[in-house]
Amino acid sequence: MEIFYYIVFALQILVLAALEFSKSRKDRITTSPAFNAFKNNYILVFSLMMAGDWLQGPYVYALYSFYGYDKGDIGRLFIAGFGSSMLFGTIVGSFADRYGRKTMSMTYCVVYILSCFTKHSSQYRVLMLGRVLGGIATSLLFSSFESWLVAEHFKRGFDAQWLSLTFSKAIFLGNGLIAIVAGLVANTLVGNLGLGPVSPFDAAAVTLAVGLAIIMYTWPENYGDPSGNKGLLSQFQQAAAAIASDEKIALLGAIQSLFEGSMYTFVFLWTPALSPNGENIPHGFVFATFMLSSMLGSSLASRLMARPNLKVEGYMQIVFLISAASLCLPVFVSFLVEPVVEKGGSISQGGCLSLVGFCLFECCVGLFWPSIMKMRSQYIPEESRSTIMNFFRIPLNICVCIVLYNVSAFPISVMFGMCTIFLAMASVLQRRLMVVSEKHNIDSWITEKERDLETDPLRI
Repeated sequence: MEIFYYIVFALQILVLAALEFSKSRKDRITTSPAFNAFKNNYILVFSLMMAGDWLQGPYVYALYSFYGYDKGDIGRLFIAGFGSSMLFGTIVGSFADRYGRKTMSMTYCVVYILSCFTKHSSQYRVLMLGRVLGGIATSLLFSSFESWLVAEHFKRGFDAQWLSLTFSKAIFLGNGLIAIVAGLVANTLVGNLGLGPVSPFDAAAVTLAVGLAIIMYTWPENYGDPSGNKGLLSQFQQAAAAIASDEKIALLGAIQSLFEGSMYTFVFLWTPALSPNGENIPHGFVFATFMLSSMLGSSLASRLMARPNLKVEGYMQIVFLISAASLCLPVFVSFLVEPVVEKGGSISQGGCLSLVGFCLFECCVGLFWPSIMKMRSQYIPEESRSTIMNFFRIPLNICVCIVLYNVSAFPISVMFGMCTIFLAMASVLQRRLMVVSEKHNIDSWITEKERDLETDPLRI
C-alpha cells in the first residue's frame, strides 16, 4: 500500500485528536445519569445498525464487478435500490408512525439480513431483489430509528439540547469509528483472509442479528399516532399538509434531498473516480479514511451544537459551500492534470488530489448528519415524523435514479459538476431557512407578548 494513503489517514487522526482533547467546558453539555444510560443504549443499537450497513459499503460495487457486470448493469442495480426506497419508503414510514417505531426498527434488521443473503447469488435477478430489499431497509434506517429516539427522548422528559449530544455521538461512532472498523474488517475478510467479496455481507448479517436482539429486549414501543385510528391515506394527507403549510419543513426537505442526492451519487462515483484506468485501489482502507473524515466532521458538529448562541441554520450554509467546492475538485483535476493512459498500476496524481477533495466532502457529511437531525427534531411534527422524513426521500431517490440511469452517458467530471450545483443550491436554501426561522421566532415572541398584555394589561 502506498505511503500516500497512510499520510492522509495519519494527518486526519492528528486533527481529530486535537479536536477531541482541546474541548473546553463550553464545548460540553452536562447531563444526568438516566439520560446517559438512555443515550448509550441508543448509540449501541445505532452503531450495530450502521455496522451492518458499513460492512457492505466498500464492496457493493466491487462485488457486482466481480460477478462480471459492467458500469451500466451496476447502475441499474443501484437504481433498483433507490427506486424501491422511493416507492416503498413512504409506506413503511407511515407504518412506523402507526404501528410502532420499535416494530419497524426490528423489521429493518430482518429485511436487511435477507438482502445480505441475496449477495451469494451471481444471478442478476437475485441481486436485483437484494437491491429492492436494501432500498426498503434504507428507508427504515433513516426514519424509524431517529423517530423512535426523538419521541422517547421527550417522553422521558430530557432537555431538548441533550438531543444534539445523542445525534453527534451517534454519528461520531456509527458513521465514524464503527465505519472505519467495518471498512478495515471488510478489507481483512476479503484481502488478508481471502474469503471473497461476499464475506462482508455475511458479517453484516450477523451484526444486524445482534442489534435485533438488543432492540427486542431493551426498547419500549412508541407511536406517531397514539390512537392508531388513522389510515395510510389519512397519514399521507396529514404529512403533505404539514409540508405545504410550513415553509420551514419544505425547505428542510429540499435541502436534505439536494445534499443526500449528491452524497449517494458520490458513493457510486468515488471508486471509478479514483481508479479510472483500473488502478489498484485498497477499497477498504480508502473507505476507512473517508469515515475518519466523517468523524472529524461530527466531532466539530458536537462542539458547534453545544454552543446555544450558534445557530445550526447559520453554519450549515458554509458547510454546503465547502462541500460544493470539494466535489468540484475532480472537475478541475480532469482539466488540469494530464490523464493516465496506462492500465492498472498505483493511484495517479489526479487520483491523489481527488482523494483529498473526497475527504473534505466526507468531513462535511459528518457535519451534516447531526445538524440535519437537530433541525428535523425542531421543525417536523411528532405525529407524522417518520412519514414526513420518508416524503423527503422521494425527490432524493428520483434524483439519484436519474443520475444513475444516465451514468454511462456522461463523463464522471460532468456528474461531479452536477453535484456541485446541487450543493450550492442547498446553501442558498439553507440561507432562506435561516431567514424564515428567525422571522417565525420573532412573530412567536410578539404573539406571546400580545397574549400576556391581554391577560395582564399592567404587565410590562
